Amino acid sequence: MRPPDAEAGEDEARWLERARRAAELGPLGHHTHWGGPGQARPVCGARHVPGTEDGPAGRVRREGTWLREAGLEPTLFGGGGWYSDEDVAEAIAELGYADCTATSFRPPYLADGAPRLHLDGPAQLELRSGRRLLALPSTHSVGMLVRALPRRLHEPLVHVYFHDTDLLDRRRALALRAALGILALRRTPTDLDAVQRDFRPAKTMMFAASRG
Repeated sequence: MRPPDAEAGEDEARWLERARRAAELGPLGHHTHWGGPGQARPVCGARHVPGTEDGPAGRVRREGTWLREAGLEPTLFGGGGWYSDEDVAEAIAELGYADCTATSFRPPYLADGAPRLHLDGPAQLELRSGRRLLALPSTHSVGMLVRALPRRLHEPLVHVYFHDTDLLDRRRALALRAALGILALRRTPTDLDAVQRDFRPAKTMMFAASRG
């Protein structure tokens, strides 16, 4: 969930009520829109300056601190627009999250060279600080999963992503429900907190090697 943006007039009390309810239903994740409610990726030129709280990494730290002060304990992180850089990864590791920003495919709307992480499966990413960050990449969109189900799925972990807006589209919501039902017959359902606890990634790599 993306924390409320007070500058945009979003209601913090209403958001907290919904976030606490969500945390009762499953693992809670911290999602960041770097440029505000309507801008998922950072605005052009926004960079982190070491020793300051500006830029994308600073936003992650500020939001993470706010969430904890509000009594919430996210365990996962997802960067808006699939954006990531190593300063952001350091902030995520400091907060104790696993990162779900990577994908095993290139989102089609991203320009060539757009900062993102590409991983074929779960991995431990080694950061400059010496920290390690567990990355759990998304492997399928709703459409990709529907198209893949007639074949054998080879991924050790199938991690499907979708947006809340997909649930407002009846056709996409029905496709998602059906695809997940079929997938559950082939794989053991789990959640991302259990994956963090029980799954041992076969790969350890430097963060730079995961850049897409």
